[in-house]
Amino acid sequence: MDVRGDFLVIGSGIAGLRAAFSLAHAGDVVILTKADPRESNTGYAQGGIAAAIGQDDSPELHASDTMSAGDGLCVPEAVDVLVREGRRYVQELLDWGAAFDRDAGGRPSLAREAAHSVRRVLHARDATGREIARLLWSRVSGGARIRVVDDATATDLVMRDGTCVGARFVTTAGQPGTVAADRTLLATGGAGQVFRETTNPAVATGDGIVIAARAGARLTDLEFVQFHPTVMNVEGSPRFLLSEALRGEGARLVNDAGEPFMNRYEPAGDLASRDLVARAIVREAERTGAPIYLTMAHLDAAFVRTRFPTIAQTCAQAGLDLARDRIPISPAAHYLMGGVETDLDGRTSVPGLFAAGEVACTGVHGANRLASNSLLEGLVFGARAADAMARPVAQPGALAALEVERTARPDGDAGAVPSAYEVRDLMWRAVGLLRTRATLERAVAELMRWAGAAAAARRIHPCDPEVRRVSSIATVGWLMARAALRRTESRGGHFRTDFPSRDDLHWRKHISDRLLA
Repeated sequence: MDVRGDFLVIGSGIAGLRAAFSLAHAGDVVILTKADPRESNTGYAQGGIAAAIGQDDSPELHASDTMSAGDGLCVPEAVDVLVREGRRYVQELLDWGAAFDRDAGGRPSLAREAAHSVRRVLHARDATGREIARLLWSRVSGGARIRVVDDATATDLVMRDGTCVGARFVTTAGQPGTVAADRTLLATGGAGQVFRETTNPAVATGDGIVIAARAGARLTDLEFVQFHPTVMNVEGSPRFLLSEALRGEGARLVNDAGEPFMNRYEPAGDLASRDLVARAIVREAERTGAPIYLTMAHLDAAFVRTRFPTIAQTCAQAGLDLARDRIPISPAAHYLMGGVETDLDGRTSVPGLFAAGEVACTGVHGANRLASNSLLEGLVFGARAADAMARPVAQPGALAALEVERTARPDGDAGAVPSAYEVRDLMWRAVGLLRTRATLERAVAELMRWAGAAAAARRIHPCDPEVRRVSSIATVGWLMARAALRRTESRGGHFRTDFPSRDDLHWRKHISDRLLA
């Protein structure tokens, strides 16, 4: 099946949909989406979308909080774009009728989340991402100039004389196809499925990173993975994110004895940034030898159930009452700060190829993303990428303050291809919350062999979905592990037990990789 459009958008989350909306005014748009069009990380975002619209807030304060959470590695220009333009695009959602919660005066109700100085998070109960996705789909679906090809996985970019001119894909039925387009936007989301324990849906396997890498695009900051601290951990039930908004409304983290413990580790207590809370949970669990819990039992039960209906329902399915019971929790992989390197208009290092949202790395999050900045990032940079795509082709983009570029290629042959579980389990054990040289070195060697074997198998069986899945997660895992091994410091989401301190002298820089052909 061959399709033609002026613009190709790969992915159907907030970045892709916002871009498609703008692009439809400039030409014919093809949206290529891996599964059901509504199955993306956007739909799983519970907490909300941050924007400096409160009377006690400002873009400058939002920028300060973002930079602080980013642990010294945020690109200031990217942060400035996010917080200033973010207000405009959030207002656009409000004008379109977004069903955000309102206060008694009819104004958007603002929540506070960890590492925010003030209340600035707009929310639709505890299903904000789902509401934004619904709203954006209402703006783009059925448009005369937008065609959606769903249940289709992009497998490679089509290159002509060094320029991206579309992508190849395969449907879930095994039918191959090609989309020809003048400009292509990667909006494929993250790569949480690279890890055994994750909050991400099954589609988040890092495909966009891999196909961009195979086309020669630079990849930046892949060592910086955010592990969300509060994920429900009940045997027999799936891992489920317990939004940071819970702690913003007063939820506490307690040990098995029922004692609050966060102030023992962090001055900001339960509202410290995600990387700090996640490591404190691990340390307290090791200290006590017992599970860690989240509790809201000290709050009004009716408020808890009304404010967080989705989370309460999921807890109930696991036999727990969110308003009364202690909920067992532990960290899980949640968000990738690194990705395909872009400038502030979404341009990658490959002409004709753009990227926005979690798949991209503008440097806006630095080493650790501030809560509820992810939906804002997709909204702002998806719109900016669309504007740039509609203009004549400019020079390829580059991330500000880039220091080093390295090249690499996974070695391997037609050897045994691992199972997806083997890759994900190794990544969780060796490249998870706590990292060290010995385990990283072993992981890099194993993942390099696995990525090579999977790539060889993929050439033989290009339409096999499991081979493609293993190839993606093994390749992304290898690149993550390699980046984590070379960064001999601890910063944000990257923590080395053998180098536990931040080292600004040697490591206050962004490092990019590029795969050899």
